[in-house]
Amino acid sequence: MEAERGISFTEAATPPGMRIYAVGDVHGCYDLLTEMHRQIMGEILRDRHEDWRIIYLGDYVDRGPATRQVLEFLSGVTEMDQRVIAIAGNHDLDLLAFLADPRAEGLFANNGGEATARSYGVEIAFSPYEALVTGHAALQEAIPEEHIRFLRGLKRWATFGDLFFVHAGIRPGVPLEEQAEDDLVWIRERFRYHEALHPKLVVHGHTPQPTAEIRPNRVNLDTGAFFTGRLTGMMFEGRHKRLMEVAS
Repeated sequence: MEAERGISFTEAATPPGMRIYAVGDVHGCYDLLTEMHRQIMGEILRDRHEDWRIIYLGDYVDRGPATRQVLEFLSGVTEMDQRVIAIAGNHDLDLLAFLADPRAEGLFANNGGEATARSYGVEIAFSPYEALVTGHAALQEAIPEEHIRFLRGLKRWATFGDLFFVHAGIRPGVPLEEQAEDDLVWIRERFRYHEALHPKLVVHGHTPQPTAEIRPNRVNLDTGAFFTGRLTGMMFEGRHKRLMEVAS
């Protein structure tokens, strides 16, 4: 009966004894990412908390100046400790798609991909076609294999207790275990304007807002780090929730 009526923000709880941190879209902002991670780990070590997770909500690449450093950092910390979890964002998956098949009309070419290439020492142009092919080949050569493995291994979602962590959101009315990948990384209006409760509280990013959005059925932690200079996260422990923010 509880699952049928849904879980609200105030009711949603972590599993007993577990503390969870979720962090919004990074978009190449390495300094903000490492400062947020430093603060989170400082709290975990200070409180000697053993059962914890740090969940990054996707979109690590594009727009900001330091995609390479972001991927180097996240590939390292997720490899070192499986309690650090990285969710796939649409920009992350589109970088893989561009590397497999370069296109001038895709997300990478039109939403900050040149900054990603530049972080790897590649100046890329998306037209004419000859320049696109040349830049694509240089970028393929420049990106380390461990970064590619990290991107290919990104989870599409994670769930603990009453919380469901995902990049973009979910399609209302579809069971969580049956959600389509495109919706998990791309959905916007159909999800954002749905007011009824979901089976779990959905914690997401993808749609930048001036401040974190806290709704009865969802939490949006994307505060547009590249544009605003602010990276936002939230701590969950039991039913307690606390916003966190670092700024440049």
